[in-house]
Amino acid sequence: MFHTPAMLNEVVDSLDCRPGCIYLDGTVGGGGHAYQILAKTAPDGMLIGVDADDDALAESRQVLEPFGNRKILVKANFADIGEILTELNIKKVDGILLDLGVSSHQLETAERGFSFSSDGPLDMRMDRSRDRSAYDLVNTSSDNELKRIMREYGEEARAGRIVRAICARRKISPIKTTVELAKIVARALPAQLAGKRIHPATKTFQALRIAVNDELSNLHRAINCGIDVLTKGGRFSIISFHSLEDRIVKNLFRSWERGCICPPDFPVCVCNRKPRLKVLTRRPITPEKIELEANPRTRGAKLRTAMRV
Repeated sequence: MFHTPAMLNEVVDSLDCRPGCIYLDGTVGGGGHAYQILAKTAPDGMLIGVDADDDALAESRQVLEPFGNRKILVKANFADIGEILTELNIKKVDGILLDLGVSSHQLETAERGFSFSSDGPLDMRMDRSRDRSAYDLVNTSSDNELKRIMREYGEEARAGRIVRAICARRKISPIKTTVELAKIVARALPAQLAGKRIHPATKTFQALRIAVNDELSNLHRAINCGIDVLTKGGRFSIISFHSLEDRIVKNLFRSWERGCICPPDFPVCVCNRKPRLKVLTRRPITPEKIELEANPRTRGAKLRTAMRV
């Protein structure tokens, strides 16, 4: 299977899928969530599936073929929700889904360079037409920039040690492959980390992937733009897989629920910012034990949903 969707039933329920409505899946991937959304909204619900990955779009096109013209597939980044809908002459949608995880296909395809479990080129681009890959970041970024990436996007406490090892190695020759980089990182860290359940290079690979794909800035844009195109009562559901993403989703949802952003000591509101969301998940929904056992990659997944008001 191209990818097993996380919390499938929970996602469909969170979107309040109904016939006759329009939904946007901003990370359509292999079409798993999209298939269930289209099935739930029969006979006349519509889905716009967006993905930056050509492999994902090819797979979803095949998976969603039974739904005919009830689906539209677009190659784009979910940060460009507004522009995508303008191009399609669609003003509003009734629900938006973002699944921020890396697909099984991406992880298991060595040539995509997302994982160190098999050797492949240092790539990590969701959209392979982008110029900058992980190879470029690792081999051309300054040591200060690499440390910033490791600390901000990987929350790596030992960023300095890792970056010193990378810089020393690339002076000899460029670092070209995933396994090569993973070994450099592992050797740079204390020996006792080698026996841990999580590989020592996990945070480094996460940080590079986020940086290569501008994932956090795109998430900010997608949420702020997505609110604009939701109908009143429309749902916005987002599955995150690490604390950085989840923090952004939680804080932006709560910020738009609160509305006013004036300093607390202001006697009256001067920003005139009105509430635009109602948060429906005070605590995130997480996978059931049976799902975790069947699909360990859903570990860490958190689903948050808000409703347009």
